[in-house]
Amino acid sequence: MKKIILSAAVLAFGFSFAQKKEVVNAYKAIESGDLATANVQISAAEAILGDKTYLLEPEVLEQYFYTKGIALVKAGKTSEGAEVLAKISELGKSKIYTGKNAEKQKVYYVGKAAADASGISGLKEETYVPTTTPKIGTTVNPILNKINDETMKAYNAKSYAQAGKGFLEIYNLLKAAGSEDKQYKYYSALAFAQGNMIDDSSKLFSELIAEGYNGVKTEYKAKNKKTGQEESLDKNTFELYKKMGATGDYTDFKTESTPSIEQELFETAAALYVDGKKYDEALALIDKGLAKFPKSAKLSDLKGTTYFKSGKMDQFMSNLKEQVEKNPNDKVSWYNLGVLASKDPSKLAEAEGYFKKSLEIDPAYKEALQGVIFNIYINGDDKAIEAIDAARKAKKTELFNKLLGERRERFAKALPFAEKWYSVEPKNIEVVTLLKGLYQTTHNDVKFQEMKAVEAALKAGK
Repeated sequence: MKKIILSAAVLAFGFSFAQKKEVVNAYKAIESGDLATANVQISAAEAILGDKTYLLEPEVLEQYFYTKGIALVKAGKTSEGAEVLAKISELGKSKIYTGKNAEKQKVYYVGKAAADASGISGLKEETYVPTTTPKIGTTVNPILNKINDETMKAYNAKSYAQAGKGFLEIYNLLKAAGSEDKQYKYYSALAFAQGNMIDDSSKLFSELIAEGYNGVKTEYKAKNKKTGQEESLDKNTFELYKKMGATGDYTDFKTESTPSIEQELFETAAALYVDGKKYDEALALIDKGLAKFPKSAKLSDLKGTTYFKSGKMDQFMSNLKEQVEKNPNDKVSWYNLGVLASKDPSKLAEAEGYFKKSLEIDPAYKEALQGVIFNIYINGDDKAIEAIDAARKAKKTELFNKLLGERRERFAKALPFAEKWYSVEPKNIEVVTLLKGLYQTTHNDVKFQEMKAVEAALKAGK
């Protein structure tokens, strides 16, 4: 007997037919309420299909999503089931790209991104209208009310991880039922953020940004002729009564829109990426956000913070200079410029100017006072003392006196800033001890004794 060799086309046909058969059988089983058979058939289909769902034509793919999603929901795995069912909505919203792959198999890619990733050229663009959406609504509506109650209780009890999961379930179930409301996805992102679930939260915020969500909602209001009270109406009712005019029950029709939260989305998502040490993702999102909201001080600050935390000091300094160009009264950025510049011994004069610029804006800004004292005037004092001591031991009197004079001069320059700091924090023993030393070095014995007494009192707890 001759050996039978099947062509690639025949093998592809057999593979495709088998997976379709299993999905169709699973769909019929779930429709008849036979959950056990449905699960068996879906498992069999997945064993053949793997992750190659693009081999299923849209109608069969919808049946696959429907069967698997409903089976998961009925098994109590609401999150997983809702996420699968929500994919049916994407079938109706996205273009379907069809053609054949290198194995001559018919392929169906949902959305342009998937089609482009396939690398197959000449795909034909089609549309598909899902048919199971009404059935999903009938199944999930009773579950929605229960999940909503549980989610709100969890949120009020500050169980943010549970609340975030619940809001996401509600979003996916509504989406699956044809009533997508991204506000629940936003609530989920917020809850995860409050629960410090950074990865989950930043992922959802980034998705909302990519999807163009801005939180704007239009409210439809009109005055009830019988009660004289203003009422909120749904859009269809509003339009109907507005067309009725004088014969209708309402008057004074108006619409109001809530403010956009798009800038807040960018700022929150970027901050979460920074907290999660995902600096490249943060910078990409910040740049995108600043292109839309160039006046966002928070995004600009986050950009500098990201550069600093990721060790990109040159970019951090450039960002700070941009900040002070936009806002010359930004004392924090002037201070940060001073800190960075003071790390380079050749830029101490530049750093001193930055610190003093910060103090021009706020003379009582403690951090800038400390910066100019420690980073400029007392910077490297240990080495100065070593040099003075070496000159003394070598009996180089002229050099010894010169070095002492230079140290005394530096300390004299630091004094006004230390005195200002003391006026801001008179009970801070650190500044009291500092002043005592500065007065001693500059030969101001009266002030030295005064600070010595204050220091003793503070140490005694008086």
